Amino acid sequence: MANESGEIVLSMQDLREVTRYAAESAQDVLEIFERARPTDARPREAIAAARAFARGGKRGKALRDAAWAALRAARDADTAGTAAAGDAAQAAMCAASAAYLHPLADAHQVKHILGAAAHAARAAELVAGDDRAVGAAHIEHAGRRATPAVVDVLKRYPAAPPGGGRAGELLRDLDAALRGRA
Repeated sequence: MANESGEIVLSMQDLREVTRYAAESAQDVLEIFERARPTDARPREAIAAARAFARGGKRGKALRDAAWAALRAARDADTAGTAAAGDAAQAAMCAASAAYLHPLADAHQVKHILGAAAHAARAAELVAGDDRAVGAAHIEHAGRRATPAVVDVLKRYPAAPPGGGRAGELLRDLDAALRGRA
């Protein structure tokens, strides 16, 4: 649903629905991060900020800062050799940044909608010894969790872009499954 200038029409409620979905997805794997890095609260804080926005809070500096902090936590986890924790923190970053879904008909915007679920699935896969069946099960669960409102927003955008490694594959799998819904 685009307006005459080609922008996607998004309401604040659309953004809240997408952010709630992303926060739930990230919450699923938060413990993976916290087991590896128990003193680092940045991903938990990003999920809390996303939830606060989804419940009606402001979309402002605190939410953006929480997203950036979770991204730094992901990079720190990756540097420390804890890839699963890095993907779990990346899911938290995606949750907080979901509120900043842009109204542009750009495939990369799909990452704001489904990135948390894709990174959560990848984190779960890695914890399970890189078992792709675990990731696929996580994606299936994420598909069931997506509300009609989330699917409606997703379908306003082009299909997910190529690239992004295994998390990108999981993102595209979820995107295709949701777009195939009646």
